[in-house]
Amino acid sequence: MNAGLWLPAGTLWQREVVRFLRQRSRVVGALGTPLVFWMVVGSGLRNSFQLGGGAASAGGGMNYMQYAFAGTLVMIVLFTAIFSMISVIEDRREGFLQAVIAAPVRRGAIVLGKVLGSTTLAVGQALLFLLLAPLSGVPLSVGSALLLTGVLIVVGLGLSGLGFLIAWPMESTQGFHAVMNLFLLPMWLLSGALFPSTGASGWIQWIMALNPLTYGVASVRHALYHGDPGALLGLPSVGVCAAVRVGFGVVMIVFASRIVGRHG
Repeated sequence: MNAGLWLPAGTLWQREVVRFLRQRSRVVGALGTPLVFWMVVGSGLRNSFQLGGGAASAGGGMNYMQYAFAGTLVMIVLFTAIFSMISVIEDRREGFLQAVIAAPVRRGAIVLGKVLGSTTLAVGQALLFLLLAPLSGVPLSVGSALLLTGVLIVVGLGLSGLGFLIAWPMESTQGFHAVMNLFLLPMWLLSGALFPSTGASGWIQWIMALNPLTYGVASVRHALYHGDPGALLGLPSVGVCAAVRVGFGVVMIVFASRIVGRHG
C-alpha cells in the first residue's frame, strides 16, 4: 500500500522539480517578479511610509522594506505554488495524467506528488530570496531561518493544494490564469503583506481576518521577528497562526484528493 502511494508520489515530485529547473524562464520569472516588486515598492516607500512603534501601527518602528520583506516571501511561495499547478492541465492535455490514473496507484499519490513538487519549488525560491534579509535590515539567525523554513513548507502545502483543487477541473491554462489573477492578488493584498490590519477600514479588517493567508504572513513575521515584540504588535498569536495554517493545508489536500476521485 505504501509503495502504491509514496513511489508514484516521489516520481511525480521528481518530475516536477526536473521540469522546472529545465525551464529557466520559469525560474527567473517566479523569483524575479517578487524581487523587482520588493525593491521598487520597498525602496520607493522606505522613507515616506515609516511604521511607528505604537500599538496602532503594528510596525514596531521598522521601515517599509523591512515590513514588506515578509510579504514578499509569502508572495514568492504563493505565486510559485499556485502557478506550478498549470502542469496539471498540461499533463492531462498531453495524456500523461490519464496514464497515471490508469496505473495501479492510489489517486492520493497524484495529489501528493504534485503538491510536494510545487511546495519544494516554492520554498526553495523563497529561501533564495531570504539571503537578502541582511541587506534589508531584517534580523536573521540559524534558529529563525529553520523556523521560517518550517512555516513556509506548511504555507506552501496549503497553497499548492489550493492550486491543484482549482487546476484539476480546468480545461485550459487561459482559464486557470484568469481565475488565479482574480483570486490571488486580492488574497495576497489583503493578507497583511502590504499594510497592517490595524488602521484599515472595518470591513477590510474582517476580510483580512477571514483570509487564511493572513495567518501565513503573520507566521512569517513571528519567525523573523520573534525577538522583537514591537514588530509583532497587532498580529494573531503563534498558536492561532499555526492552527489556521495547518488546518488550511489539511483541508486543501483532502479536498484535492477527493476531487481527483470524482473527476478522474
